[in-house]
Amino acid sequence: MAVPKFEPGDTPGYLYEMMANHLAARIEAGELTPNTPLPSERRLADEYGVSLGTARHATRLLRYRGLVITIRSKGTYVADSRRSVHNETSW
Repeated sequence: MAVPKFEPGDTPGYLYEMMANHLAARIEAGELTPNTPLPSERRLADEYGVSLGTARHATRLLRYRGLVITIRSKGTYVADSRRSVHNETSW
């Protein structure tokens, strides 16, 4: 499944939500695969042409939706949807 290009244009709404939705579509399409690092927030900001704050907010929203996990000092990774959060053995 091909993900359309990110073009928010004059669409009403928050840019960080549009960016998070686009990243979610990339995850669903398999473009961003489970257990692989998500590009850094700075790199995402450059790629999407948004501020670093917008990229951070989009990443936070993806984390809230359970699509990515962030490991301190390691980075943010695409979550494996087959694994349940309740099955985590190491905190």
